[in-house]
Amino acid sequence: GIIRDGAIAIKDGNIALVGASEKLKRDVQAMQEIDAQGQVVMPGFVDPHNHLLFAGSRVDEFEMRVKGATYQEIQAMGGGIMSTVRATRSASDEDLLAQCRKRLDRMLAFGTTTSEVKTGYGLSVEQELRLWRLIAELDRTHPLDLIPTFLGAHVVPPEYAEQPAEYVTLVSEEMLPKLPRDGLAFCDVFCETNAFSVEQSRRILTKAKQLGFDLKIHADEFTRSGGAMLAAELGAISADHLIYTETDDWAALAQSGTVAVLLPGTIFGLALTPYAPARDMISAGVVVALGTDLNPGTSWCESMPLMLAIACRYMHLSPMEAISAATINAAHALGIGKQVGSLEVGKRGDLLILDTADYRDLAYQFGANPVAQVIKKGQAVFTA
Repeated sequence: GIIRDGAIAIKDGNIALVGASEKLKRDVQAMQEIDAQGQVVMPGFVDPHNHLLFAGSRVDEFEMRVKGATYQEIQAMGGGIMSTVRATRSASDEDLLAQCRKRLDRMLAFGTTTSEVKTGYGLSVEQELRLWRLIAELDRTHPLDLIPTFLGAHVVPPEYAEQPAEYVTLVSEEMLPKLPRDGLAFCDVFCETNAFSVEQSRRILTKAKQLGFDLKIHADEFTRSGGAMLAAELGAISADHLIYTETDDWAALAQSGTVAVLLPGTIFGLALTPYAPARDMISAGVVVALGTDLNPGTSWCESMPLMLAIACRYMHLSPMEAISAATINAAHALGIGKQVGSLEVGKRGDLLILDTADYRDLAYQFGANPVAQVIKKGQAVFTA
C-alpha cells in the first residue's frame, strides 16, 4: 500500500511510528529530520540469492558465449564454476575481502540493505570453512546485514570427478558438521544435470536439516531436474531459478509454502529464453521473490532496480508486484519477514529514498540509479 504525504519515525534502529506526516510531526519530537518531499520512501531491498564471495573474472567466458558457446560447453572445457573456484582458492583473505567490500558498496548504493551470501567457490573442507568465516567477517564490518548459506554442493570438484558419491559424503559428513553457526544459516544444493542429482541433493539437505540448517535449493535452471519437487518435499524455505517448472511443481511449492526465488539477471546475462513463468506461479498461489544471483559467470550485477526492470518486461510482473518480490517476499525467502521487508512498526529501520515521485519509475526507468539515500537501522549509510 501507499501512504500519501507519509512519514516514518525511527527510534533505536527500529520503526516506531508510520503514518501521515501531519500527525507524526505533532506526536514526535524528532532529533533529526530528513525531508523527502516529492520522493518515494520504501523498504530497503532484500537480496535472497547472492554469490558475491568470489575472486577473479570470467569475462573471457562471456566473450565465448557471445560467439555462441553454451554455459555447459564452457563448463566441460574446464571453465564455469571451477574457474572461479581456482581463483578464489588462490586469493588471500585480504584480497578476497577487499573485492567483496567493493561489491557490497555497490549493492548498498543500489538500495540493498540485507542480503544472503553463499559459499560454494571453495569446494574443500578447508576452503568452505574459510569462506564461511569470511562471510561473518563481512557481516561484522559492512553496513549490509548478511545471512550465510553453505553451498559446498555447488559442483563436484575435479579431484572427485570419478567419485562423486565420496564428495557427497564429504559435504554431508565433514563440511556441514564443522560449520560454526550463530543465528540463522542455510544449506543450499545445485540440483541440476552436471551438478547434483535429486538423490544426492536429498542426502545433503536431509543431513543439513538434522543439523539445524534451514534449506534452499538451486532447482530446474537448465532442465526439469526434480529440484522444485524436492524443495517442497523437504519444506525448503526457497527454491531458486525454476525456469523449467510445470503445473505440478507450482502446486507443490504453493502447498509447502516454499518461496520461488526468481533470478531474471541470470537469463538476461546468458542471453537465453525462457524466463521463469512468474505469472503462472503467482496464479498457482506461489509466493514469488526476486534476487540478483550476483556471480561472475552469469549475472555480475549488484543492481536490484535492474532486476525489477527485467522482471516487469520479461516475467510480466507489475511494478508493485516486483517491489513486493524484492522486499517483503524476499525477506520471507530468508526467514526474516518479521524483521525487514516492509515499513511496519517494530521492523528494522531500513529505508530507501528514491529520486522520483512515482514508485513505478523503479521498473520504468533503467540504466541509472534511482536511489538518492539509504537509511540502515535509522542511520544514513549512503547518499547519492
